[in-house]
Amino acid sequence: MTGPRGSAWAMTERPAHRVDRGTDHFVLGPSSLSWDGDTLVIEIRERSAPLPYPVRGTIRVSPAMIGTTAFALDPGGRHRWHPVAPRAQVEIAMTHPGVRWSGPGYFDSNFGDEPLEAGFDDWHWSRAHLKSDVAVLYEGRRRDGTPFDLALKFDAQGRWHDVVQPAPAALPRTGWLIKRATRADAGHRPRVVKTWIDAPFYARSALATRLFGEEVRAVHESLALGRFRSPVVQSMLPYRMPRAFW
Repeated sequence: MTGPRGSAWAMTERPAHRVDRGTDHFVLGPSSLSWDGDTLVIEIRERSAPLPYPVRGTIRVSPAMIGTTAFALDPGGRHRWHPVAPRAQVEIAMTHPGVRWSGPGYFDSNFGDEPLEAGFDDWHWSRAHLKSDVAVLYEGRRRDGTPFDLALKFDAQGRWHDVVQPAPAALPRTGWLIKRATRADAGHRPRVVKTWIDAPFYARSALATRLFGEEVRAVHESLALGRFRSPVVQSMLPYRMPRAFW
């Protein structure tokens, strides 16, 4: 969770008996997601890592559109990506840390039949709200070395259509030397405005860029799964992703 006056990190692994899932709710330990018919309500009751500060608050995601299609990211369909709400209004009210804000947002889901690191070496993803549509760009390299890419626009009703990928554009490496790459209109050089998360195998950033003839701010992520698989990174994970047994 990042914001204008504070940040917190919480990602705790929990056992199967602490999971409850239904048609309109998902509970994981003390935290939960529920759907009230119009809004996704996310209740966060966690502790940060490595320093155990409380992370408490409520996030409300009100979709402006619902995406009904999940996209296969590999020929066998073992990995799927579903842009559930390509455009949404998000309201965040945190008590720990004490921050709140609201603005346009997005909600998606990756799911599959094997771990991500078994299927991919890396990927780069970005999303930008255009005046009328939402642009989502996705590309990477599978574990077998084959590339994949998606370039989509979603209209106000959530309908999607393929578009031509904009031109490749380089970005500076992260502090952990992760390669970042994106797409932009030909002749335009995107700029990293802020990097919110700079981890040994993952980075999430805000970009100032130009897409489909519009100057936009984009959310961008790079995921280095080859780095994630390394024994050194695996040994570091428990300090940031603790495992609870209750």
